[in-house]
Amino acid sequence: MHRNNCSLIARSLLAAGTLLSAFIPAAVAEQEHWVATWAASPQGARIAAPRPAGPPPANASAPPPAPAPGNAGGRGNGAPPGGRGGFPPPASFNNQTVRMIVRTSIGGKRARVQLSNTFGTTPVTIGAAHVALHDKGSAIVPGSDKPLMFSGKAGITIPPGAEVISDPVDMTIAPVSDLVISVFVPGEVASPTTHSTGLHTTYISKSTGDMTGAVSIDDATTSTAWYLLSGVDVTAPENAAAIIAFGDSITDGATSTPDTDSSWPSQLAKRLAANKATANVAIINEGISGNRVLADGAGVSALARFDRDVLAQPGAEWVIVMEGINDIGIAARATPPLTVDDLIAAHKQLIERAHIHGIKVIGATLTPYQGASYASPEGEAIRVAFNDWIRNSKAYDGVIDFDKATQDPQNPKQILPSFNIRDHLHPNDAGYKAMADSIDLSMFKPEKKKK
Repeated sequence: MHRNNCSLIARSLLAAGTLLSAFIPAAVAEQEHWVATWAASPQGARIAAPRPAGPPPANASAPPPAPAPGNAGGRGNGAPPGGRGGFPPPASFNNQTVRMIVRTSIGGKRARVQLSNTFGTTPVTIGAAHVALHDKGSAIVPGSDKPLMFSGKAGITIPPGAEVISDPVDMTIAPVSDLVISVFVPGEVASPTTHSTGLHTTYISKSTGDMTGAVSIDDATTSTAWYLLSGVDVTAPENAAAIIAFGDSITDGATSTPDTDSSWPSQLAKRLAANKATANVAIINEGISGNRVLADGAGVSALARFDRDVLAQPGAEWVIVMEGINDIGIAARATPPLTVDDLIAAHKQLIERAHIHGIKVIGATLTPYQGASYASPEGEAIRVAFNDWIRNSKAYDGVIDFDKATQDPQNPKQILPSFNIRDHLHPNDAGYKAMADSIDLSMFKPEKKKK
């Protein structure tokens, strides 16, 4: 009897130990501090109605980038690239691999990837997905490739409107470096959820079958959009945190040079990484070219996408809000016309919603747009009044004056001629750099998280 009791106790302790060990990995995972290092706001494949764009000015500093397949209005605030009528057809995939390049902000030792079917109307099956370090072109660094798993399986089906996060993978990711995300779609996907202004070359295999683990995809068509991909997170120190850059095409970097990471958020990422006090501060770009605060068009409105693109981001501690110029340009002469109070009321909503979640809100003034195709005296009056409210209302936790950083001192209503890409609205690479350089990094002091 005594031996039986001892045996029973031993078996009970063994079972308890086994049960406890099963919970240890989950407990460890919960203690990990995840921070978004890269993201792109999901969009539907077709966005906004075509709108005429003005001809390039005589002093245009550079031609716009060539339009990319599937890039539905990625430049020009909802107008087709280059001002042409109509849209290129949306992308579709069938038994193909899509290889995309993304630029990190902070680094880490573990990573996870988020895939999106946010705007899909049918389920999307992912046959395989891999992450690797980028070499050049479509090539990955040999030996760096890691297959992504989803709840322990190589594939997953994403329901319409949903997003999925991969299981973590162990890999050393450097700050401000390129990752390669390869996704194999075994079935047909028409009009996948997209981010049209990717500004990095995406490689879409012409050959069918799973090429996610291939060193390179030589037989490929190319695009400058991202497909089915919405985020990359890394494990980071407890005091690491993320800035969300939230806005329209000027935040998206629509007229920056592709494959150079020259948008203002990308150039700010380099400054943050180089500064010891902000080396653990990530910045992710949730701009959408053509986006508006109060109405859908190029992507759903800022008010409608704020929860997904800002509040849900891992490690979010600040959001820089620069949005409203498209509302002004499109609606200043509408019936009824937009008023500055309309815009202020919407921004107050964003501020309040961020504060509920403990996120600090930094207001960025709207840059000059005199000479743009939708500029008007009525719109300029709204822009000036709105910028004055941003600077002086104290509604924000901080202010960045992009207006002053990009304006022509001889005519503050217009962008500095040397920054004008072609349309008197969007900066060139130098203009985006001036915006990034104007930001006071002392605003970003990560708070040590309480245990």
